[in-house]
Amino acid sequence: MRARILAIAALICLCSAATALAESKLMYTIGPEDVLGISVWKDEALTREVIVRPDGKISFPLIGDVVANGRTVESVRAEIQTRINEFVPESPVSVMALQIKSPKVYIVGKVGRPGMYVMFERMTVMQALALAGGFTPFSSTGDILILRDVGGKQQTLNFDYDAVAKGKRLEQNILLDRGDTIVVP
Repeated sequence: MRARILAIAALICLCSAATALAESKLMYTIGPEDVLGISVWKDEALTREVIVRPDGKISFPLIGDVVANGRTVESVRAEIQTRINEFVPESPVSVMALQIKSPKVYIVGKVGRPGMYVMFERMTVMQALALAGGFTPFSSTGDILILRDVGGKQQTLNFDYDAVAKGKRLEQNILLDRGDTIVVP
């Protein structure tokens, strides 16, 4: 009986950990060019819209620069709250993502509409190719490349549209990361 209770407790812990991990992967993280609305309750001078700079930081009165890139809205709010408390004690801080502009992918080569696309939600390679208007008649659909920056180094991933369209090699239809470039020769 005790072993059964321990097994059930362990199963519950594993399920909770898996759910937390899945939720963390789905949480939006801030990036350059995003626009945040920040307000300190009952203080109009400390209510403003800020744009995340290319270096990933925002500037806010009294506290200076705050790193926003790669962080959640709640994480940035908590830091601003902590730092602003020195100047305006016990005033709640609110942070909202007003404009999401940073999660971009680039599609180049022989597609209907090459260009830059903002990902408003998670997107696969097939979905991105559909946004780009599909292929031109001379596309080499079996030799598509995905260029990805991983830790400052360029990584190349292969994508065979023909195979994926037939239900094969589905593992190649990956979720895109911000900054990925799809090259259609």
